[in-house]
Amino acid sequence: MTTLFDAVMLSYDEPLADQLHARLQRILGIRVKRLHGVQGMRRAYRLAAEVVDHDQFLLADGDFVLDDDFALTAVGPLADGVSMRVWRARNPLNGLIYGYGGLKLIRCSALRDLGDAVDVLAALPGRVEFTPGIAGTTRINQSPYHAWKAGFRECAMLSRGSEYGMGDAETAERIAAWTAGGEGEFAEFAVAGAREGIAFAREAARAPALFGQLNDPGWLVARFTAGHERQALAG
Repeated sequence: MTTLFDAVMLSYDEPLADQLHARLQRILGIRVKRLHGVQGMRRAYRLAAEVVDHDQFLLADGDFVLDDDFALTAVGPLADGVSMRVWRARNPLNGLIYGYGGLKLIRCSALRDLGDAVDVLAALPGRVEFTPGIAGTTRINQSPYHAWKAGFRECAMLSRGSEYGMGDAETAERIAAWTAGGEGEFAEFAVAGAREGIAFAREAARAPALFGQLNDPGWLVARFTAGHERQALAG
């Protein structure tokens, strides 16, 4: 297939990443390049811009399940001044559908000029385009740790204040959904992580440098292990 875009999966330690990478290639019909285990999110995104052959490329996380009916041929290029397009994704535990964990179309040149933000891609220059289309599901519950981490990071960042300009009412609705409960495997860990993420954001508000720990895999694993290892092992 001839296409205007490359595709890249960024994976780190997700148990299902190999399967989901194969799924991406099958549905998109093109080779999906993969970067795995790169330390540092900013570094990973910048490396992704170096392994592609086109200025615009699709980016999927290692827990993203692309819908079978997603059509690459229907994807148009980014308009001038737009650095990223985000498709919505389903959260399998709490039913939320928004940009969290969604498929992205990104401009390489924008990644090379990435600024500073806790939510790294929020620091792209230019506009971000949020499309109403749903491209798939963010499979955050691949393990107790991954479910906890998803809730912790997202609710810490929402509590801090959305770096994409989300309104207070919408932010509150999303936090409420993350913390209210959920259905599905390891849902209780996502809820615990969400509630702990809110508490962490209050703590970090007094020492903003702490927010950088949200992008530190070693710190996140240690935090989860300290509070939940026994529960996770007990099943």
